[in-house]
Amino acid sequence: MTRHIGIVACSAEGAALCYRTICAEGAQLLGAHRHPEVSMHTPPLSAYLERIEANDWPGVGELMLASARKLAAAGADFLICPDNTIHQALPLVAARSPLPWLHIAQEVAAQAMQRGFRRLALTGTRWLVESEVYPSQLARHGIQYLRPDAAEREEINRIIMDELVYGVCTPEAVACLQGVLGRMKEAGCDAVVLGCTELPLIMNDANSPLPTLDSTRLLARAALRRAVGG
Repeated sequence: MTRHIGIVACSAEGAALCYRTICAEGAQLLGAHRHPEVSMHTPPLSAYLERIEANDWPGVGELMLASARKLAAAGADFLICPDNTIHQALPLVAARSPLPWLHIAQEVAAQAMQRGFRRLALTGTRWLVESEVYPSQLARHGIQYLRPDAAEREEINRIIMDELVYGVCTPEAVACLQGVLGRMKEAGCDAVVLGCTELPLIMNDANSPLPTLDSTRLLARAALRRAVGG
């Protein structure tokens, strides 16, 4: 028996990539065409954005909690959220959650520690990059980090919110990220956190100046291990 994975989704592209990873890589653990049972719930992205833009993180947390309750009713055994930004609200509601959660930044930080990285470039929405979601987890492992500068944060945020969440991937977006990561490599970073679940749509180890920590797939793989008892 495997555990039932509940996905608290926010944006479609990132959630879809996480879901596909669970289903595709489940066969590596369970055999051909097998994967754990998966349920997903997502309100409209606009509902999250209205609260994020108003700096209403308790409101964001309530949306997450509403999804958690629906997934618990559907039979899920534990929860994951393939959205880095809204993890800012998870501590506000975790105690009231009907199910336990895996934390995306904890999984990324553990992988960074395992691979011996010491200073990470943080990328993602401006809300994520300016938050303590990753710094709080990296500090537990003694890992340093560097944020993009203000102009870089705004452009990366634009790429994510105006393009990637709609599945639009352009060479110009790739070139922008490559430029930012090249500068951060020169500043001493030895890997990059792809801290938006859509960033793996355009950045990977093949085209990034820095080794990548793909938060979307790392979370999906952690969920698989939990589901099969590993």
